[in-house]
Amino acid sequence: MGTNIEFPEELDSTSRNAWTEVVSLLEEAAQLLHLDEGTTKMIIAPERILEVAIPVRLDDGSVEMYKGWRIQHDSSRGPGKGGLRFHPSVDVNEICALSADMSIKCAVVNIPFGGAKGGVKCDPLAMSRGELERLTRRYTFDIAAILGPDRDIPAPDVNTDPQVMSWVMDTISMIRGHSTPGVVTGKPIAIGGTHGHAGATSVGVAIVSRAIFERLGIDVRGARAVVQGYGKVGAPLLDLLHDMGMRIVGVADVCGAIHNDGGIHPAQLHEHVLATGTVMGFEDAEPISQESLFSVPSDLAVPAALGGSIDESVAKVMTARVLVEAANGPTTRGAEAILDKRGIISVPDVLANAGGVVASYFEWAQDLQGIPWERDVFKRRLQTTMLDAFNHVYDRAETLKVPMRQAAVAVGVERIAEAIDLRGLFP
Repeated sequence: MGTNIEFPEELDSTSRNAWTEVVSLLEEAAQLLHLDEGTTKMIIAPERILEVAIPVRLDDGSVEMYKGWRIQHDSSRGPGKGGLRFHPSVDVNEICALSADMSIKCAVVNIPFGGAKGGVKCDPLAMSRGELERLTRRYTFDIAAILGPDRDIPAPDVNTDPQVMSWVMDTISMIRGHSTPGVVTGKPIAIGGTHGHAGATSVGVAIVSRAIFERLGIDVRGARAVVQGYGKVGAPLLDLLHDMGMRIVGVADVCGAIHNDGGIHPAQLHEHVLATGTVMGFEDAEPISQESLFSVPSDLAVPAALGGSIDESVAKVMTARVLVEAANGPTTRGAEAILDKRGIISVPDVLANAGGVVASYFEWAQDLQGIPWERDVFKRRLQTTMLDAFNHVYDRAETLKVPMRQAAVAVGVERIAEAIDLRGLFP
């Protein structure tokens, strides 16, 4: 059918894989649902791709140019929703793929958003705070025309945080001439954020991990888990899994991996990381290669780092019975086929890590209402939303007789298709 996307010439076939893999998932779902070709084309093609050149004055007085994107994939179910990432690997195909993932994710958990994503190709770790603020504000200014509480609402992602969201919100507020807290989510509490947003992705991963173990009849208590990534999602997740009674036997970060079959205590590891900046050197575990993390005997494997970490070589040696994707796009299509053949159950990213976007929806709603929710209300609604989505996808997988990934994408595509059909085609 084709993607209807013309990529810049500098992108080779390898760098386009993230987008083409998403397209193949969408096409498979459309065929499974017997959608007509026109609706399928509308679901696949991003509605808007905005590329901007971002001049930033550095601390030494020189000017550096950066490239950024904001891509709105689908708005049939509501305003665009998706994170903003700053990373050297960012390119248009990655942002395209992630924006489509967000369309599916929002539909899977049945919240009134479409999909969007943004990114700037840069190395924020090499920038001063002042340089990072100037980059954020200029990028925000350049994409401001397509942002708004009823148009497109960014959120934190890789290498962005509540402070970056504060700068985005303030920039838009200065442009519009009034405070616009609903233009971003993941903000500090003091300027319209919500209790519970921080760590919500990790909470969602824990909720679906418990749910899939219960469905499969596996006892959570004593089950062994390995987690790849010790960042905003992976670090809090260790505590949540430990509190559920799981034994953390392997952890990896950008510096390496550690293993202890007797269990790694999250609190002690946290103290070590605060002191050293890495999980490596933790005295109660032995170092192992990052490549061997998923071959450590385990029951649950959680990739919580960057995309593409579960490739065919990893899939062949994975020992876990269940894979729960905390990262975006961690499993390649080739690896997915191997995991399915080996009987390893995968809970896909569009379901497993949706706790973050559900929390963003709650924050957005509170900003529009002007009424903050109590912590218990937030927690209860997050639990209900995630469990409803999980149970619907799991049951649909059994009905369609397909793996959970295909079922989740089918659920999302079906809901988007319904919205397209009800709205009709303008003009």
